Amino acid sequence: MDVAEQIKKHLPREADTTVPEIDKYCEYYRSLFPEVRSYECFKYLHLGIISTLKRKSLPEISKIVGISSQSLHHFISKSPWSKSELETRRLKRIKKILRNQEIAIIIDETGDRKKGKKTDYVSRQYLGSIGKVDNGIVSVNSYGVYQNITFPLITRIYKPKGKLKSEDKYKSKTEIAVDIIKEIKKIGLNIKIVLADSLYGESSNFLDIIYEYGLEYVVAIRSNHGVWLPSSQRVRANKWCKFTRTFSDGTQETRYIREIIYGQKRATTYWQITTDYET
Repeated sequence: MDVAEQIKKHLPREADTTVPEIDKYCEYYRSLFPEVRSYECFKYLHLGIISTLKRKSLPEISKIVGISSQSLHHFISKSPWSKSELETRRLKRIKKILRNQEIAIIIDETGDRKKGKKTDYVSRQYLGSIGKVDNGIVSVNSYGVYQNITFPLITRIYKPKGKLKSEDKYKSKTEIAVDIIKEIKKIGLNIKIVLADSLYGESSNFLDIIYEYGLEYVVAIRSNHGVWLPSSQRVRANKWCKFTRTFSDGTQETRYIREIIYGQKRATTYWQITTDYET
């Protein structure tokens, strides 16, 4: 073997290609992965995520992209790359692309069923994906919406009190959501409005941070949520208005909306939405 071949043999090889769109997107993060195999798994994971797979688990993704599931597990659990550095770079890229355009922020939690005891922070808790309490893991997530395009921003794992590590500090889901809003503001994204369900809509500390930043918001509250009124004031309801709700899959549903006025008109308004106003 001549000298040139020996040198070539010991040079780092190029990462395998996937599809042009994935390769182009992932190239922005190439320097975060010191090992070429880690970078390849990073690309394969993206390829699996945008695939037509119904269940995008690591074993299923590994089958469709043609690598071992062990490789993807190693990439997630042991490969030398930094989640925080990746997140920071991704958020900076989003900020650059948006160019200070206003976006809506959605705050929501996701619960996924999880068997076994090897995954951190798995506990019996309410899982929204199945609508009941079961063994699983829950995350608090934020998404940005710009011109009908929805994209992920920041995700944080909810850590139940009974599953905390020595270095952990317990935070409720609403406290995690407050931290997420603060992080998004610190990044410099231009928030137009914040959307959230009743868990956050009935949380004073979550609403406090919204008020502090002077943000517009639409949050859900439960039907039994009360509002204190002076004895001289009363609750009024406007007439129902019919509208059509169109879902992302193109299906539609008829709904009705009306404003509920607690006493005098105020900056904060309350609206009731239903699919059947007669019941």
